[in-house]
Amino acid sequence: MRSPYPLVAIVGPTASGKTALGIRVAEKFGGEVIACDSTQVYRGFDIGTAKVRAEERRGSPHHLVDLCDPEAVFTAGEYRRRAVAVLEDLRRREKLPVFTVGTGLYLRALVEGLSEAPTRSEELRERLRRRAKERGSEYLHRVLARLDAAAAERIAPRDEPKIIRAIEVCLLTGRPMTELHRAGRPHLEGFSTVKIGLMPPRAELYARIEQRVEAMFASGWLEEVRGLVARGIAAKAKPFEFIGYGELRAHVEGKSSLKEAVRATKQATRRYAKRQITWFRKESGVRWLHGFGDDPATATDAEAYLIEQLDARPPTRAPQAEGV
Repeated sequence: MRSPYPLVAIVGPTASGKTALGIRVAEKFGGEVIACDSTQVYRGFDIGTAKVRAEERRGSPHHLVDLCDPEAVFTAGEYRRRAVAVLEDLRRREKLPVFTVGTGLYLRALVEGLSEAPTRSEELRERLRRRAKERGSEYLHRVLARLDAAAAERIAPRDEPKIIRAIEVCLLTGRPMTELHRAGRPHLEGFSTVKIGLMPPRAELYARIEQRVEAMFASGWLEEVRGLVARGIAAKAKPFEFIGYGELRAHVEGKSSLKEAVRATKQATRRYAKRQITWFRKESGVRWLHGFGDDPATATDAEAYLIEQLDARPPTRAPQAEGV
């Protein structure tokens, strides 16, 4: 019997302190941090996606950040492929992988695998895009809710590309995308996942979100967006669908005031946190901590749990994985 190599996954809503806790765990247990966030893979979109600056990493290497250009299409499948390569490297060097997870789908794709989804139908997609243009993405979201309620619950009403893909899968396969994702997925082998969840009180989390958005603006978020627009990054590029970036682009283009953009960004971030909480609560095997990751008491509790689960260190000899 070969013991699986451990990996740590820290999950929780935005602004709950996942990054701070991830860096501390990496320092304490000889690990390296792996971002698990669909927004941080795009180059140039830094402040609004809460990328960790080099001086804040405290010497802990960070992986899977700035992987592609803004115009690129990046999927959960591509994330899994790259994450597996990083895991193999860390295991070879006997380093503990520490995932900071903002995108639950990416973690699920990595650990539980992905099903074989149908190829794209550009004809169907174009029809759906026209319908969205005529009646709004919220209309398509209501259509998705009838076809696949579980998918509609986790996809934001304004996230038109994901809505279109989910409807496309339903119509082409005759099955809900959620059901398809559960069937026949190749699980990650050779690794054992230890999950820690951060779930601070809701009122305190929302207050932290307000503070963080204000801090992002103070750090030059608006100037960053002006620079991206000046570089000619198209409005239809995926990162401009991220919270805050679309709102700030609208302001830069004279379509809204800065006050309106700030208010809309805060509201959208609170809603996103709520969706993340709903997703992560369904995640199995999570040790929940009811505080922020940068709180010393919460960090101490996390460390005690990891000492219990990991025997304070990764295996001294890296086993070979099967099927990865």
